[in-house]
Amino acid sequence: MLRSESLSVGYAGQTLIGPLDLQLGAGRLVCLLGANGVGKSTLIRTLTGMQPATGGRVLLDGVELHTLGAGERARQLAVVLTDRVEAGLLTGFELAALGRYPHLGWSGRLGPDDRRQVCQALEAVDAMALAGKAVAAMSDGERQRVMLARALAQEPKVLVLDEITAFLDLPRRIEVLHLLQRLAREHQLAALLSCHDLDLALRCADVLWLLDHRRNLHVGAPEDLVLDGSLGEAFSSSGLRFDTERGEWGVSRATGKPVRLSGEGAARTWALRALERVGFHEAAVADLTVHAELGNYRLLSAGREQAFVRLGELVEVLR
Repeated sequence: MLRSESLSVGYAGQTLIGPLDLQLGAGRLVCLLGANGVGKSTLIRTLTGMQPATGGRVLLDGVELHTLGAGERARQLAVVLTDRVEAGLLTGFELAALGRYPHLGWSGRLGPDDRRQVCQALEAVDAMALAGKAVAAMSDGERQRVMLARALAQEPKVLVLDEITAFLDLPRRIEVLHLLQRLAREHQLAALLSCHDLDLALRCADVLWLLDHRRNLHVGAPEDLVLDGSLGEAFSSSGLRFDTERGEWGVSRATGKPVRLSGEGAARTWALRALERVGFHEAAVADLTVHAELGNYRLLSAGREQAFVRLGELVEVLR
C-alpha cells in the first residue's frame, strides 16, 4: 500500500538515510526501531509527505504521493504523532469525528453514514465510553485511543504512527501495541509504528524496520533480526548486550563470581536473574551451588547447606 523506490531522506539536500526500497503491505504491522537521533521521525515525515525527500519517490497505492491533493491523501493515509493535541472543549466523539472531514462535502456537516463511521471507529479502539467525555479530562491513554479512532474514521488504507506510546505507562503501551496488531489484521490496514518499546515490538510486529547507528536500515521478521545479530548491534553500547536465547537486554559484567545453578522452570529463570544482578555468572564448575525450586532455594558452599523460602533472602546472604 505504501512503497518507496530509491528513497533518500535528509534535510537541505543532505542525505542522512538511503537509498531505500521499502514496502508496507496491507494487514501488516511494521515497527520502526532505532536509537535516538538515527532519523526515525525524519523517515516517518518523508514517507508521509510532511517533508520532501532528497531523492527517489514514495508511492501510495501505486500513485506518487506528492501528486495527490491534500483531500485525496487524507482519504488514504492517516498519521498520528506524539504531539499532545489541544482539543479545547471537544468531546471524544467530536475529536474522532474530525477524521471524517476529508470525506465531507462543501457543507462540512456529518451525515448519518459519517456518524456511523465515527461510532465504529470508537468501538474498534474500545473507546465508545469516551464519546461524551471532554478530551481535556481524559488520561493520556484515553486520549491516545480517541486519536486512533480519529485516524480510523478517515477510513485510510495506510496508518502511520510516530512514537505514540512515548508518554504512556507500561500497561497502556501493551494495550496500544496489541490494539494496532488487531486493527491491522481486522481492517487490512498497512500500519507503521515508530517506537522505543523493543520487547513489545519483538512480540507484536510482523516486520521490523531497524535503523542501526550507521543509519543502515535492516528489514525482516523480528526473530530473524534477533538471530542474525542485527538487533543487538543496532542498540549495543558499552556494558549492554542482547541475550538472543532469553530475548532480553542485560548488562555485561567484565568480572563475576561463578555459581552452579540447578532447577527448572520459573524458579530457575528468576534465580539466574537474581544471581546476575548481584555479580554472579552461571558456570558448569564452581565452588558455590544454588538449587532453585519455588519456595525452596538451597545454597551449598564448602559442604554447608542453607535453605531459604524467598530469593531475596538468598541474595542478601550472597551479598
